[in-house]
Amino acid sequence: MMFRYTLARSGFGVLAFRRAYVLTRFAHSAPKNEYRPIKKVMVANRGEIAIRVFRACTELGIRTVAVYSEQDTGQMHRQKADEAYLIGKGLPPVAAYLHIPDIIKVAKDNGVDAIHPGYGFLSERAEFAQACSDAGVMFVGPSPETVRKMGDKVEARSLAMNAGVPVVPGTDAPISSLQEAQAFAQTYGFPIIFKAAYGGGGRGMRVVREYEELEENYQRAYSEALTAFGNGALFVEKFIEKPRHIEVQILGDKYGNVIHLYERDCSIQRRHQKVGYENAGTVEFLVDKHGKHYFIEVNSRLQVEHTVTEEITDVDLVHAQLHVCEGRSLPELGLKQDKIRVNGCAIQCRVTTEDPSRGFQPDTGRIEVFRSGEGMGIRLDSASAFQGAVISPHYDSLLVKVIASGKDLNTAASKMSRALAEFRVRGVKTNIPFLQNVLSNHQFLHSTVDTQFIDENQELFNLKPTQNRAQKLLHYLGHVMVNGPTTPIPVKAKPSSTDPVVPPVTMGDPPVGFRDVLLRDGPEGFAKAVRAHKGLLLMDTTFRDAHQSLLATRVRTHDLKKISPFVSHNFSNLFSLENWGGATFDVAMRFLSECPWKRLQELRALIPNVPFQMLLRGANAVGYTNYPDNAVFKFCEVAKENGMDIFRVFDSLNYLPNMVLGMEAAGAAGGVVEAAISYTGDVSDPMRQKYSLEYYVKLADELVKAGTHILSIKDMAGLLKPEASKLLISALRDRFPDVPIHVHTHDTAGAGVAAMLACAEAGADVVDVAVDSMAGMTSQPSMGAMVACTKGTKLDTGIALEKVFDYSEYWEVARGLYAPFDCTATMKSGNADVYENEIPGGQYTNLHFQAHSMGLGNKFKEVKKAYAEANKLLGDLIKVTPSSKIVGDLAQFMVQNNLTRAEVEERADELSFPLSVVEFLQGYVGIPHGGFPEPFRSKVLKSLPRIDGRPGASLPPMDFKSLEEGLRATHGDDITPEDVMSAAMYPKVFQEFKEFTANFGPVDCLSTRLFLDGPKIAEEFEVELERGKILHIKALALGDLNKAGQREVFFELNGQLRSVLVKDTVAMKEMKFHPKAQKSIRGQVGAPMPGKVLEVKVKVGSKVEKGQPLCVLSAMKMETVVNSPMAGTIKAIHVTPDASLEGDDLILEIEE
Repeated sequence: MMFRYTLARSGFGVLAFRRAYVLTRFAHSAPKNEYRPIKKVMVANRGEIAIRVFRACTELGIRTVAVYSEQDTGQMHRQKADEAYLIGKGLPPVAAYLHIPDIIKVAKDNGVDAIHPGYGFLSERAEFAQACSDAGVMFVGPSPETVRKMGDKVEARSLAMNAGVPVVPGTDAPISSLQEAQAFAQTYGFPIIFKAAYGGGGRGMRVVREYEELEENYQRAYSEALTAFGNGALFVEKFIEKPRHIEVQILGDKYGNVIHLYERDCSIQRRHQKVGYENAGTVEFLVDKHGKHYFIEVNSRLQVEHTVTEEITDVDLVHAQLHVCEGRSLPELGLKQDKIRVNGCAIQCRVTTEDPSRGFQPDTGRIEVFRSGEGMGIRLDSASAFQGAVISPHYDSLLVKVIASGKDLNTAASKMSRALAEFRVRGVKTNIPFLQNVLSNHQFLHSTVDTQFIDENQELFNLKPTQNRAQKLLHYLGHVMVNGPTTPIPVKAKPSSTDPVVPPVTMGDPPVGFRDVLLRDGPEGFAKAVRAHKGLLLMDTTFRDAHQSLLATRVRTHDLKKISPFVSHNFSNLFSLENWGGATFDVAMRFLSECPWKRLQELRALIPNVPFQMLLRGANAVGYTNYPDNAVFKFCEVAKENGMDIFRVFDSLNYLPNMVLGMEAAGAAGGVVEAAISYTGDVSDPMRQKYSLEYYVKLADELVKAGTHILSIKDMAGLLKPEASKLLISALRDRFPDVPIHVHTHDTAGAGVAAMLACAEAGADVVDVAVDSMAGMTSQPSMGAMVACTKGTKLDTGIALEKVFDYSEYWEVARGLYAPFDCTATMKSGNADVYENEIPGGQYTNLHFQAHSMGLGNKFKEVKKAYAEANKLLGDLIKVTPSSKIVGDLAQFMVQNNLTRAEVEERADELSFPLSVVEFLQGYVGIPHGGFPEPFRSKVLKSLPRIDGRPGASLPPMDFKSLEEGLRATHGDDITPEDVMSAAMYPKVFQEFKEFTANFGPVDCLSTRLFLDGPKIAEEFEVELERGKILHIKALALGDLNKAGQREVFFELNGQLRSVLVKDTVAMKEMKFHPKAQKSIRGQVGAPMPGKVLEVKVKVGSKVEKGQPLCVLSAMKMETVVNSPMAGTIKAIHVTPDASLEGDDLILEIEE
């Protein structure tokens, strides 16, 4: 039960008078006692009701005694009492509060005058009331006989019928078998309802609508009643459809005086629960749609909803209970019927740790944050709701009862909504979002509701998720403080403690740029404007390829946003800004835990005047595999809607069908299509003719025919020498005089500036650069160098050199924040050997890091040589993602296993090749120029299937509707079209990203040093969640390791103490050790490299053949299939999916 409200009535009505009559008979029959003052009260209960009674006792000057179970040592009710004593030692949690002998003993040993039973537990047990009487202790409630009669629902029904009060058809006595329930159902028909004969609160209550449900529901109701009340007796009633549930509060004294305190409408409740009142009782009725009323029961105890009656009548029911128990009469207390008045309306909400989205399943755990709603018209009756409280699974999930009062329903509802909105409960889930939905429901506010209200209004379960951003960020910071960075760190270096300073930015709107031309004239007009432009245009790669090449793609949106206004105001004449696509898409989610779409949206808002360019891998979109055609089209459409302008479309093999698909997708989205030819070899070397000048011109001809707006040369390894640049660009310019030409290169060999100047002289319209402090080596040529070298010539860029210096200074300092990823930690210069090994710039850096992370740092020269050999093994490929990754995977595989090219060719039919190599040879990437290498391909694939033609052509269309529905089912309704595309491109990465943000919140608002390294103890800092919402945080202390492998991390947040429990992953890992495979023992299969287990393909007892796949490992985005080295039977498996392995960790054992 979570929700109650009471409305003032103009009159009491015959229904209520009849109820009063029922109880009056018991009141008149009660013996008349003398006045006995109460000096000490025990509450034989726990939580909120115990605290409520203690407060009333304190107001009356009565000393209080609490009892508690072993599981309740930390509960607030024992601290609120003057004395507290343990009961039920060694008993189960609920049984402790049902143990009458212990309770009576504590009362007798400690001079207790009276025991208040609260509600639930023993409150309706006549034997408890009798035990109190026998012990000479007053029972705050009716006499044992009245409790017995009212607790026996069958007898209560009989009394009501004798009094002429209508009742719902039901059994005359508790049933003792399923057969009796079946007989009742045959007589009265369905639906029927089971009810516990000796208790309430919704337990032991089940509605049955069909015969097939009868047995199961009988068993469930019996079991619940037995557990909750110690007696599983049930009775059966005809279930009244859609009634209203009305309660009338009754007060009676020992002298025959009985009054009513008006009615409470309890129609909106879960599980058809009933609730009630106190000393004399609450009489409950159902009222059907015709206004006919049926007696349900009398509850001879204080009810959960008594607060509602107190608020509208100004009568303290607990005070009245205690005074009546002492022997005082109602008139003495000023409680006469003609003086009882209703004042307005009150609503009670029970705030519980229940999850409405999971059928109100109780949630347990530690409350990390608790802040309640308060203010005028709000009353709070709390249980144990405080920061640090542990919510156990043993008892009621109530945190606090919130009661709102007002002149009418709408006023009370408004106050309740406001109060609930002020609550902050973190660490456990609550029903607050559901309550807020009820309070805003039009039917609830403007019409009569019945007990089916919740069932018929499923929109109440459309819950608005709580953000919980601050506490999640503390969890993240604590996690980093305990366990280190969440993103893999290639080298042991700390982020700089110095944040970059943004150069001054002119106020007002930025100058007009090329994007204004694009928006005005469209893609074709834009291309014409580029071609007609006098001077050399530059594309700045600092926001993407530069940091991909130098800093492992780790630059965060946080640092890009800070410099964006400066770029917008001072570099408006850039051709474009490359800031998205390629590896940045998945790395944003995978390693930076931020949304790539949000990056695009935020940068677009800050830089409205410069065109954005992204890298689109043709039919691979931004992934490393093939997607259905409609997925590529949809991706481009969503990217364009989010602010992307120019799509640089390429294919890793220059496979035309894949490129044309990407071009068509970009064009259909309304973007500028820039078809990029991936460059390899050397057109100036007559000895290297696989990729000749004729090859490139012919391919360009096909792309222009296909409708590209701009023609691009993508020199991803920096192989274009000045002479080759002149030859290639001159030939293209002569062939296509009206098509803009854009050249991209890397400066790995150090000749990048010379090559780009040569391209410009030969007729290129645009060349790529990076700001000076992010240029050189495996990045692009220097922006400052290009600006200076062309200044005053026909190629003048029009960019102010002093602004380049300011821009560079920002990134020089910012680069220090990414010291753990900086390639200069292991690589001190570029190297002209790139002309031999042809490793692309970004991959050159990644291979360097991977080699170090896998213990091959001293063998990087061998890796580079192996790369060249692997390239030859695969037929001399064009090498750019994903083909470059395939060559790199094979190269590292060769080095790791000490294999030469000849050995690989010889043993190709038995080696466990990286999965990327196998899939390439199958044709999943496309068809390379010149075809696949034979016989190598056939030896590797054996009987594996092959794909002919464009790989994506045979894939069925992606069902985006189904994908979105699945995402909503998993992650909630806040799924966006951008989320759907992220999941379409990278299902597992997106899933992990959503799980991360669910646990740690919006980490993109943290500074880079805090994100990577966490705060130092005693460090104070600010975090801006959004405009106008700033968190002030101070890291206080790091606790010791507890038995659960956790450390408590303490913070001060906005001046308040906060703490979070964090698992120490290192300590937990040290508690267990994984066995290593012994090379000397035949049949032991070890991990060929460090990584994570993705899939285990066999089971213990499985028969395997030599070369059969056993499991799949993943490391640094490279997947490897581990094949069986022998035929035999699986003896033991030592790994499970998601297990992290070191090199040579034992995977499984095979016996012959």
